[in-house]
Amino acid sequence: MTEQSSTPNAAGAESNDPSFRIQRIYLKDLSLEQPNAPEIFLVIAEPQVQVEVDVAVKRMSDELFEVALSSTITARVEGKVLFLVEGNQAGIFEFNNIPAEQVDPMLGITCPTILYPYLRSNMADVITRAGFQPIHLNEINFHGMYEHRLMQAQQAAGGNAGDSADESKIILPN
Repeated sequence: MTEQSSTPNAAGAESNDPSFRIQRIYLKDLSLEQPNAPEIFLVIAEPQVQVEVDVAVKRMSDELFEVALSSTITARVEGKVLFLVEGNQAGIFEFNNIPAEQVDPMLGITCPTILYPYLRSNMADVITRAGFQPIHLNEINFHGMYEHRLMQAQQAAGGNAGDSADESKIILPN
């Protein structure tokens, strides 16, 4: 009987409790280019690989946000492009009754951390399907990336408006 009396209280408290929900995770875009195939396959050399990762946020409503995590992997052999893979993994996230000062860090840290394993898997899969050894992206410190973007925004507000948005991307070493 005590369960019945606690149910209405729980239902009433639920509307005011902060909540964070994943509405959907999806692959928004994926492309592979091999502009120098098939001649490039005859070159026997270790490819140089460059990886870029970026985060974009779009407000869909008061409670819903789309967070898109994009990556570009470029492999070159002797200065020519072996392959170029671009992927965009996205998710729709719902924020209810979360204080405004906590939403931005969640969008910049928590949501990309949730999306990143999906992006890593999709990028490795398309590279493997293209006939290459998979490239497994290293772990990323999204908290550090978020802090870096905050610092850039503060500098831009202080008069360094000449900084480009591309500088906030993470470029991983070979």
